[in-house]
Amino acid sequence: MQPQSPFALFSIDHLLSEEERAIRDVVRSFVDDQVRPYVADWFEAGSIPARELAKGFGELGVLGMHLDGYGCAGTTAVAYGLAALELEAGDSGIRSLVSVQGSLAMYAIHAFGSEEQKEEWLPRMSAGDAIGCFGLTEADHGSNPSGMITNAKADGPDWVLNGSKMWITNGNVADVAVVWAQTDDGIRGFVVPTATPGFVANEIHKKMSLRASVTSELVFTDVRLPKSAMLPGVRGLRGPLSCLNEARFGIAFGALGAARDCLETAISYALDREQFGRPIAGFQLTQRKFADMALELGKGMLLALHLGRLKDEGIITAEQVSLGKLNNARESLTIARECRNILGGNGITLEYPIIRHMNNLESVYTYEGTNEMHTLVIGQALTGLAAFR
Repeated sequence: MQPQSPFALFSIDHLLSEEERAIRDVVRSFVDDQVRPYVADWFEAGSIPARELAKGFGELGVLGMHLDGYGCAGTTAVAYGLAALELEAGDSGIRSLVSVQGSLAMYAIHAFGSEEQKEEWLPRMSAGDAIGCFGLTEADHGSNPSGMITNAKADGPDWVLNGSKMWITNGNVADVAVVWAQTDDGIRGFVVPTATPGFVANEIHKKMSLRASVTSELVFTDVRLPKSAMLPGVRGLRGPLSCLNEARFGIAFGALGAARDCLETAISYALDREQFGRPIAGFQLTQRKFADMALELGKGMLLALHLGRLKDEGIITAEQVSLGKLNNARESLTIARECRNILGGNGITLEYPIIRHMNNLESVYTYEGTNEMHTLVIGQALTGLAAFR
């Protein structure tokens, strides 16, 4: 009997349009050519050619691909999700570069920026000529962003920004940062060119996860900005949280890409690896592991596609995005760990992608809202009672 791929077992292609399959295949081909041959070395070195990759992604059309106008492709949410899946099948850090660019920095400007801000930044960002980052999380304020201490004070015709942000993807290579700060008018967003005096990005090293990604601390010391730097279209936490929902939606698809790559690698390995005179794929315990993992992967994909269709209809809710992020990040990490086990000692080497995916998914499990916070979002939806405090 001919082996089937996990998604083929669920006939996932049957649920996709011809255009969606074509976009997925183009992104998969790019990842196969431009990411897979090099990403283990990038991970080991803790360094990536971010600008070259951004330019390549711009030419591919995936930066801000789900946004309309200003050089953006205006694809469906499902098409964007499929692209995120294929990117993360290469590496979570690579998907993060694209996600932060399009779903956080570009989305914030697109949704809440002035026409001048959109015209100045979005065409360059969609082309990969300018890289963006998104400054919300602080060292002492992760799950509770309302407690942020970064602030912007009005000073004549200007704003003066002080404070810091932590765990910022793309920070050291960014040309522009979307920064959220306390003001006398509540939390507001600011478009901050990184060349502005007083802006400093410090790259975070010694990471054991997302090593093929630039992660930074941003520090603002009397950063003087014109009044026009403020995003005029939103006030309060609704702004950054709506951006995070965009990114979380991509993660609901993206994490499955890492899990699929782990499962396909483990199946291929088990078919070749012999013990006791037969391939280990032929043993019942191994097949049970594969069956369980394929079920969770397929169910996660069906959930992600359903959420994508809801998003394309404009009726998705934040609680539903939490369902996708919670389930798919959790199950993908579980799959990666089990696949690592199937490879035994070989599972810990970068010769195979599984340990890299497993380490990355430890971060994916936590960022863009921790597992615990998404659990409580769902709990509140089910009971009507908030248990965050």
